[in-house]
Amino acid sequence: ASLWTASQYYKQAKVLYAPNDELCSLLERTTGRPCHLMQRGVDTEMFSPAHRTRPANELALVLGYVGRLSVEKNVALLPRIERDLETMGVADVRFLIVGHGSEEASLRTNLHHADFAGVLRGADLARAYANMDLLVFPSHTDTFGNVVLEALASGVPAVVTPDGGPKFIVREGATGFVAEDTAFASAIATLARDRALLAKMRASSREHALTCSWDAVFDRVFSGYLAVLPAEGLAL
Repeated sequence: ASLWTASQYYKQAKVLYAPNDELCSLLERTTGRPCHLMQRGVDTEMFSPAHRTRPANELALVLGYVGRLSVEKNVALLPRIERDLETMGVADVRFLIVGHGSEEASLRTNLHHADFAGVLRGADLARAYANMDLLVFPSHTDTFGNVVLEALASGVPAVVTPDGGPKFIVREGATGFVAEDTAFASAIATLARDRALLAKMRASSREHALTCSWDAVFDRVFSGYLAVLPAEGLAL
């Protein structure tokens, strides 16, 4: 009943916008109106691989996490990932944890190879992203996941869960992996053992993020309006 009521409201518009493909399909099906993707954008100059300062020949794999260190972010999975990677024989892996929260003390105790950077902003945050090899984002509750898009813009692929908004940002096998909690370590191990694939994903991540600049987002929104305005006899 709630969906039907909402659809009657949205039917009044000539064109609709939604933040992900799943919602677009739902709106088109229930309203009969065209729906366009209106995702969030990212500053592709601020977040860029150009800010990487680590030596090019460094073999250590840096797994990054950016966000609140809280229960709802599922950060308790990070120590489990570390243990699973050790069991798989994947060595020389470090975590770079950016953020604060109630679970920080637990993570400091249970993550044995991790650097805690605290809350970072601006150039410091951009540099932290660029120095990661892979973003590990285990949250099941994020509606979009800005940090995933910022990582991709920095040339950093991501491993995310199949719940919430991040799964719409990551292109499976191209800019990262969408995995259940139990499969995170396996996805990471794949890239740890195949650095050529990791390099390819890094390039693909940056390439995809360039299509998500704010200019690109607004251009698509403008095109959607432009498709409707002539039909209404309006001139720009």
